[in-house]
Amino acid sequence: MTAAARFTVGLTGGIGSGKSVVARMFSERGVDIVDTDRIARGLTVAGGAAMPAVLAAFGADFADAEGALDRARMRALVFSDPDAKRRLEAILHPMIREAVYAASLLGTGPYVIFDIPLLVESGTWRERLQRILVVDCPEDMQLARVIARNGLPEEQVRAIMAAQVGRQVRLAAADDVVDNSGDLAALAPQIERLHAFYNRMAAAQGPG
Repeated sequence: MTAAARFTVGLTGGIGSGKSVVARMFSERGVDIVDTDRIARGLTVAGGAAMPAVLAAFGADFADAEGALDRARMRALVFSDPDAKRRLEAILHPMIREAVYAASLLGTGPYVIFDIPLLVESGTWRERLQRILVVDCPEDMQLARVIARNGLPEEQVRAIMAAQVGRQVRLAAADDVVDNSGDLAALAPQIERLHAFYNRMAAAQGPG
């Protein structure tokens, strides 16, 4: 996959950081958002492009009654088996990257944001992005938000957080940071500043 001509920003953040809220706020300003999670889900619905390879690698038991990926079963496997996680990623990641690139070409804005939850963990996106934007908040705030939002037990949320890179690792990879440790009113000025900044950088880059 070659880099898209438009200026590209990778948006990421730990679970409960508020990344989805930030993505929505950029979208409200006319920015094209490419949601890699949505693309991945599309690949693993019934009849999805990844399903034949997934079932060949893991067996028919990993499809639900409709023929889509049994997400709960696969999630349990990859959390407990690093080799299974690598095998699944080897199937999905190349397909996701190609679909993300195709989706980025459809937008009309001066720059595009790739919403990539595991951007830092994957280690494969840096060369495709001009900037990495991290949504950040304290880890105890992440924990409280996810428990309140999803009703998951604390142990499960901590396990999910442990499977992601730590806060400091994520911040070290960032070119830009949105501080989401306050209320929603504190986000808007940060988004406005970054939106103006990315527009200037996109204009300086030119059409590619």
